[in-house]
This record gives sequence, C-alpha cells and structure tokens, in this order.
Amino acid sequence: MNKTNKNNPKSKLKDLQTIITEPLESDVKSIGQQYARHLKLSMAKDEYSATKNDKFKSLVYTVRDRLFEKWINTQQSYYHNDVKRVYYLSMEYMMGRMLGNAMINLGLENTFHQALQELGIRMEELQNLEFDAGLGNGGLGRLAACFLDSMATLQLPAYGYGIRYEYGIFTQKFKDGWQIETPDHWLRYGNPWEIERPEYIYKINFYGDVQTIRIGGEMKHEWIDTEEIIAIAYDTPVPGYHNDTVNNFRLWSAKSTREFNLEFFNSGDYEKAVEDKISSEVISKVLYPRDDFVEGRELRLKQEYFLVSATLQDIIRRFKKIYHNEFRLLPEKVAIQLNDTHPTLAIPELMRILIDLEGLNWDEAWEISQKTFGYTNHTVLPEALETWRIALLEKMLPRHMQIIYDINARFLKQITEKFPNDTAKLRRMSIIEESQEKRIRMANLAIIGSHSVNGVAKLHTNILKTDLFRDFYEIYPERFNNKTNGITQRRWLRLANPLLSNLITETIGDKWITELTELKKLENFADDTKFQEQWQEIKYKNKKHLSQCIHKHLGIELNPESMFASQIKRIHEYKRQLLNALYIITLFNRLKSDQEFDMPARTVIFAGKAAPAYTMAKLIIKLINSIAKKINNDPEVNDRLSVIFMPNYSVSQAQMIIPATDLSEQISTAGMEASGTGNMKLSLNGALTIGTLDGANVEIIEQVGKENIFIFGLKADEVHSFRAIGYNPQQYYEQNTELKAAIDMIADGYFSEGQRDLYKPLLDSLLHNDYFMVLADYQSYVDTQSKVNELYLNKREWIKKSIINSANMGKFSSDRTIQQYAEDIWKVKPLKI
Repeated sequence: MNKTNKNNPKSKLKDLQTIITEPLESDVKSIGQQYARHLKLSMAKDEYSATKNDKFKSLVYTVRDRLFEKWINTQQSYYHNDVKRVYYLSMEYMMGRMLGNAMINLGLENTFHQALQELGIRMEELQNLEFDAGLGNGGLGRLAACFLDSMATLQLPAYGYGIRYEYGIFTQKFKDGWQIETPDHWLRYGNPWEIERPEYIYKINFYGDVQTIRIGGEMKHEWIDTEEIIAIAYDTPVPGYHNDTVNNFRLWSAKSTREFNLEFFNSGDYEKAVEDKISSEVISKVLYPRDDFVEGRELRLKQEYFLVSATLQDIIRRFKKIYHNEFRLLPEKVAIQLNDTHPTLAIPELMRILIDLEGLNWDEAWEISQKTFGYTNHTVLPEALETWRIALLEKMLPRHMQIIYDINARFLKQITEKFPNDTAKLRRMSIIEESQEKRIRMANLAIIGSHSVNGVAKLHTNILKTDLFRDFYEIYPERFNNKTNGITQRRWLRLANPLLSNLITETIGDKWITELTELKKLENFADDTKFQEQWQEIKYKNKKHLSQCIHKHLGIELNPESMFASQIKRIHEYKRQLLNALYIITLFNRLKSDQEFDMPARTVIFAGKAAPAYTMAKLIIKLINSIAKKINNDPEVNDRLSVIFMPNYSVSQAQMIIPATDLSEQISTAGMEASGTGNMKLSLNGALTIGTLDGANVEIIEQVGKENIFIFGLKADEVHSFRAIGYNPQQYYEQNTELKAAIDMIADGYFSEGQRDLYKPLLDSLLHNDYFMVLADYQSYVDTQSKVNELYLNKREWIKKSIINSANMGKFSSDRTIQQYAEDIWKVKPLKI
C-alpha cells in the first residue's frame, strides 16, 4: 500500500506553503461550490436543516476566504518591506454591515449575486440578516470606519485599534414617545468576520502602588501590587477597493486572569466564585457606561486605559520583533493617531514603557513619544473637552499620574521662562485644572505630548487656533493643521445608492469610485433634460423604497411625492432639532389657519439617539414624537405635512434614508459643530442643504456655490458677540407672533395632552437662556425654508441644483483626508501589494 502511494505522484501533497499560497478561484461555479462546502463543513447543515443565519454565515465565510488570502499576504509584505506603520486609536467605530462593502471592494459583487441566484438564494435576504456593529454613537465612530476603508484603498500600512464591546450603543425604542434604551447584543449570533487571536494576550494593570528606588544615582519606579486583567485580540480584515491590500482592524476584549475561584465555590459562595471574572470582563461589556454616577465614570476611564495599554504593548511587540531595542527608530517606523482625547493616556503609557520597562532616560523617551503621536480634536465645546478627577487617576493609575505631574512641571517651567509674569496663561495651559476638585485636562496633555494637532474643518481649526487653544497655537504654531473630514464614496454612494451610482458610471465612467473629483464631469449634464429625468426617477424610487420599509416596520405611510427633509444625527441641543420642531409647528399652524396656503407636501424625517443621561435631549425626542402624533393624525394637514422619528438610527438605516432625502437639515449653532459628515453624505447623494455657516458647511458652500445651498442664521463670531453683550431670548419670543404661538402651544399642553409642565425644562431654557440661539435664528430659518419650498415647486431647477451638489463633492472623500494625514502628519508611504 505504502509502495503504491510512493510511486503514484497524484497521491503526494505539495509542501504546505505552496498549498497555502494557491489562490482561490472566484468564478460563479467555484464560489457556488465553496458556499455549499461551508454550509456543510463549517455550519454542519444541509439544504433541509440550514437556517437563514446558517446561509448568511456560509456566505460570509466564502467572502472571507478571499479576504484572508490577501490579508496574510498584506501583513507579510509589510514585514518584508520594512515599512512605517500607522496605528489609529479610537474608542468608537461605526463599521456598518460589512458584507456588501467587502464584495464591492473585492470586485465580486455580481459574481456572488449570480452564484447565489443559481443556487436559488436571494442575496438581499441574507444581507439584511447582518447586525450593525454599533461600536460608536455618531460621527466620531463613522469617521473612523471611513478612514479604515480609505487607508486600505490607498494601500497604506495601517491598523485600526478599538474595543470589542459586547453590547454596543443601546437599541433605541419609543414608548409613549419617550426614548427607551435596551441592550444592543450585536454578538448574539456571533461575528463571522472576526478571528480570535489567543496568541496575542496582554496583561493590563490597575490600582496598586508605586515603589521608588535609587539605582546608581537614578530613581527607578516600579508599579506593584496591581489588579490584573487580560486583553485578548479579535481581528477583522479591512479590504481596499480593487487592490490586494487587506489591513487589520484589531479589537480588544477583556478577560479575567481568574476565571473561577474553586475555594469559594466549594464553600457554597457561588456568586463570589465568579466575582473576579464578572468585574474584570465588564470593561469591554458596554459602550459608554452612564457617566452621571461614580462607578460609570470609573469604568469609562478603565476602558480608555485598557485600549491604550493593550494597543501599545502590541505595537511595541511588533516593533521589537524587527528593531529590537532601537527605540530611537520608533518615530521613523511608527505613527500613532489619537482620535479625540479618549486614547490620550497612550502618552503617559508610552513614557512608562520607555522609562520604567525599557530603561530610557526622560529626555530620550519624551522626544520619541512626542514624535510618535498625533492628536485629532473633534469638539469646540469647552464642556465636552474630556477631564478626569485627579483623585480617580491617582487611585487607578498611580504611576501614570506621577508621569503626568512630571510632564506638566517640565512644560510649565518652559512657559514660565517665556512668560515669567503671566500666571493666567500658566493656569490656562496647565494639564492640571485648579478647580474646586483638581482635574486632568486631557486635551492639554494631548497637545503637549504630540507633534501634530489637527482640527477637522477649516472653521473648526481656526476656532482652535484663535480661541479654544490660542495659548498653545501661539507657542507651537507649527503643530496645528487642518484635515477636513471626508467620507468613503464606496459605502455612501456605490453601496448605499446603487441606482444613482450606476447612472453616474454609465454617464462618466467609474473612476469616481477612487477619485471622487471625477464627479465634476456631471456638471456637463446638469441641464440635460434626459439626464435630469433619470436623476429624478432614481430619487423617486429611493423615496418609494424608504416609504415601503417604514410602512413594513413601523406601519406608517409616507407620500413619496412629498419633499423628504431629513435631520438624522445624534440628538443634542447644539444640533438644534428643537429649531426644526418649532418650524414644523409653524407650518402646521399656517396649514390649519389657511387651507389655501401654498407649499409643497413635506415629510420631515428625524433619526438619532440621545445619550441615556442627557435628559434635555431625551425630552426633545419626546416633543418631536408628540408633534408627529398630533400632525399625522390630523386629516386637515396630514396629506401635506407629516413627521416621523425613525427609532434606532444606525449606519444601515442611514444608507436607506440618505439616498431618499431631498433636503438635508444641517442647522447646528454656528461655531459649535466641528465638521459633520452627514452633510457630505447627503449632498453626495443629491440632497440640497439648508444650514448655518458651521463646520464643513462652510467648505461645502465653497465647492457647490452659494446659489446651490440654503444658508441662514448667525455666524460663529456673531454668536460669540451675542453671548458677550448679553442676549435676551424673551425679546424674540415677544416680538415674533408665529414663534410665540409655537412656544405657547407647547407650554399650554397642546402636544402633551394637557400636561402643561411636561416640556417646561425645554421652554425655560429657551426663554431664559437659549445658549444655542434657537430663538435668535428662528425667523431666518423660517424665511429660508420658504425659499426651499419655492424652489422645490420648480422641479427642473431643483434637480439641476441636486446634480450640481453631487458633482462638487469631490473634495469630501475620506481618501483625500487620509492622503493629507499620510503626507503631512504620519509621513507614511503606500505599499503596493
């Protein structure tokens, strides 16, 4: 028998590496066979016993196989070519469903569709089974996801790092119009995209003491008697578009170092037996624990350190594998980008590693650390800049607190030498906030500890330089730079709006998928009657599709012939959903008082979540739902005005709403939105914008032209002046009849079934403070909406402006943003795989 095998060449296996590197066939037949094989061998099912979820996972595994081939090759290429690598640290990622995006980037979307069709399976049905990984809330997390896509498409050696929250951002439901939060167990059926990496586990330390000893004239510090937990890696492939690059996205999950205490169990104390496991693993349990109580804040700080400690250990491991202890090379081979202040503890953590563990002196370590980190700021709201109580940091991270004290002392010494008599400047620039309860200013630490500080829109960056961080800019002007945010057109047009993307490709070719400035060619067709009709028909079909989905899931009928005006974003007072609500009441009153009032039928769509502890935002949601209930049940007006608040906003939901939107509501208080990216997504899909001169709206105007956008309201400097001289909102209320009527209706219980005090906190805030200038901007907003209505009645002109908006979105690709990060901050070059 053995002899026969030996003489039969067909029985011999090739060597392992040859087998591993053999490419998978990706024709229709091969994909169909591999799908069936996964159903049988990976899911242990046949055509009779397989559930829809089994079929979905088999499809993912078939797609994933092709990603894994490129993934392995990409990582080996980075190693063999000695490249500089980028590490992107973010507490949030809103990845959305990955299946459609992966097939598009692989260039196999049609092949997979055909293979499944021949097997009698509907692709759309399986795609809709995928859970959104809700590992973020709003623009910060979605931006991070867009950046990962662009880094892979540009073939940059890059890694994303975050936390594998078992429960993501909560599932939002409405009960009597109130937001109700329930757990978002996105891992209920597992995550078929990820690979657990038990070989990459790291100990994370908390609490304990610092032992200081003198060795050879130098003080050495050792962090002792700590509590330990384990970080374990889970990896997900991130493919570039139509190339062979597949980058790595690594999420950390917390595990206990002690799974089970047998002594407690044997004594009958079963809860105590697993207490350590439960308390340790809660770190990666939920995104954004409530911070309105001490335990929630402590858990959030633990999460931030958990992320940076595990990530830096992983980065140093990878660095030492090639460069051993040559840490002077670290800034030449490693760039770490901090996505907002949440990962800022990476700065003292790297200092601790270099000084305490690797034996470098302070000056060497500080120079290396500063050259390695870049910091992106995402807020101009002083109250949103992250701070931590010193008492909490000293207890949880005692060695890091010592390092922060040292950083601050050395920094203030430099400032004192430059400005010897300016104690006010010292107080403003200090990392330590000398308030009643001393706190650490994480933004100050990030600026001092990084070589680059960037804003995310021109206006935002200018505010950082001239106001928020003016003291730092005056000393370090070379550190400050702008990187206007962007979005990936592959998800937000190619995937989200296939009808429109097909029309664009048929008209100007498909180069726009990687070079969004190609869309400029669409301007040549803005006046073309046939093209306008095609454009309008696609918008109508998208509106009809959204209407059908809403009717199926919510039982609400929408009129796809009406104007769809969407305000879809996180619920916050500065984003001014309340201003929109007041306008809706004004429209309602006009329709009720004048049956002949001429306006196009309007459907107002809201979507977004309020933070669980943000009482005012949750009250705004309740008010909007109450207004919707009243209007939608009034037969005198509901054929011309309807309002819907779609629950549980997500990336997948946005991919339905955005292509169907006619009017994009970007109405934040000027000077308060750092950038915004929803404005870009909606304009890219042909929505016209009504907005303030805030965030990236300013740059959108520059691109599309002021005649193709609706701008209203106070400018950022005017808002500042109003607050400085003393603004009286009561005066606006008294002098504006329609505004007064709208507010009085809320106050009198018209929208709350007679509960006159229900919305009192909102109204008190408006009438006695109005920090967000809602009443000041009301009349300008109403007047501008009248211009919107007038233009919408001129269908040809509206469609022309819609085309022009899409055509001029080329600047707002995240590919452009990432290219600028790579060239200006990271100094990293692409590697063709």
